[in-house]
Amino acid sequence: MIKKGITRQIVLHYFFVVLLALLLVEFIFMLAVQRYYYESIYNTISSHISMSKDFLEPIAREDNADNGNLSKLLSNLELSSTELEILDLNGRVLASSAAFESDRAVMQTSDIMQAINGNTGRWVGRQPGTGEQVMAVSHKLDLGGENTYIVRYLTSLENVNSKLLVMGLLAVAVGIAVMAIVLIISIGMANSIVRPINNITAVSAQMARGRLDVRVKGNYKHELGELASTLNFMAHEIVRSNQIKDDFISSISHELRTPLTSIKGWSETLDSGGYDPDETRIGMSIISKETERLIGLVEEMLDFSKLQQNQMKLVKGTVSIREIVQETMLNVWAKAEQKQIHLKLDTDETRAFNVHGDGNRLKQVFLNIVDNAIKFSHENSWIYLSVKEEDGKIIAAVQDTGIGISEEHLIKVRDRFFQVNHQNGGTGLGLAITQELVELHEGTITIQSELGSGTTVTIELPALPEEEIVTEHQGNELTSEPQQESGAQHMNPDSGTGKSE
Repeated sequence: MIKKGITRQIVLHYFFVVLLALLLVEFIFMLAVQRYYYESIYNTISSHISMSKDFLEPIAREDNADNGNLSKLLSNLELSSTELEILDLNGRVLASSAAFESDRAVMQTSDIMQAINGNTGRWVGRQPGTGEQVMAVSHKLDLGGENTYIVRYLTSLENVNSKLLVMGLLAVAVGIAVMAIVLIISIGMANSIVRPINNITAVSAQMARGRLDVRVKGNYKHELGELASTLNFMAHEIVRSNQIKDDFISSISHELRTPLTSIKGWSETLDSGGYDPDETRIGMSIISKETERLIGLVEEMLDFSKLQQNQMKLVKGTVSIREIVQETMLNVWAKAEQKQIHLKLDTDETRAFNVHGDGNRLKQVFLNIVDNAIKFSHENSWIYLSVKEEDGKIIAAVQDTGIGISEEHLIKVRDRFFQVNHQNGGTGLGLAITQELVELHEGTITIQSELGSGTTVTIELPALPEEEIVTEHQGNELTSEPQQESGAQHMNPDSGTGKSE
């Protein structure tokens, strides 16, 4: 017996479909064969009657229609393997090749009525008395005067039916053989589907129990092959995600421990007292810087959490990308100066390059990108910043000549928690947050890099049309006092560049 499951369903479905098809085919086949045999008998008798009619007419004119004439009719119309009867128009048997008495009961079968109406009648049924199945073919012979008779041929169908029975049994045997073959093939086909599914299910169960090192083995085709590949890829991605998570936990633990150690050490030192004011100022400065560092780490993780939960709220307005980039350069000036890195801005100082966005969040985007450029650039190198407008988009680019990123890491660099070099610190969330913020502003970010040659990060944001800027500016004049100019406006405007000498 086949156990319940997909195998059983497939086998039963195939079995019943083929069985119904076979029954229909065999029924139609037997019906066609029976009709062929019966039609052959009928056509043979009808042809015999047609050929005999012209021959009988001269005989009818020689004598009256007496018993002797009827005997001649019987002898001339006789057909082998049939019984011939001569009947009057009332269906009474006048003569018979079987020598039945003339006072025999009147025949009332449908073939006689058809013959009276001028057609060649046919009737298939059981012979009264014997119960034998016969075919009767009747035709009216008009031999002139009152000599009109019904010629009726009776032939047994038992021999034909026995042959049909043999053919039917043979067809049943062939059908049983076909069904056996179908059963074997359907079981094999079902197993070819079920075995891979069982294998994939077993591997999935092991993965669910934490065995992520197992893989679906086997060169499966079509949908099963795609399912196996997807499951293996899923396991690979889970392992990769777990590794990234472990690396993140290790990295963030180190990032948190370092400032906490400094804060704790200087707190204990200052708490013990007896140190001069200069040392106290140094300790307080270190505590302040490390605290800011911890706050930055926590805020980065909180921002990422808000972005993942779609809870980041933007306060949008008209924002000048040129001013944002200039403010970013002022904020990172000191850090760049420590590594003797030169910053250069290439833009049109007469244009603001306005977008509709959240100024603080866009500044966070550029701070993160420029900070990364400084972090991974060599000493005495250059970082080039540019802002321009093309095809209704504001395009801001940050290009460095630093260590660059390999092709292998470039496709993963924007993944959350991913870090090319864990020794450089950080949470691995910076670029992931940056990309999310840019996308919230309906923009795009692209990264082009070559290992050892540097990296270029390009941000594209929808430009704000001039008419919208005018409308918004007029609305602000009615509701608020003019704001002070940004600190970026007080930069040295020498050729639109800023440098740390």
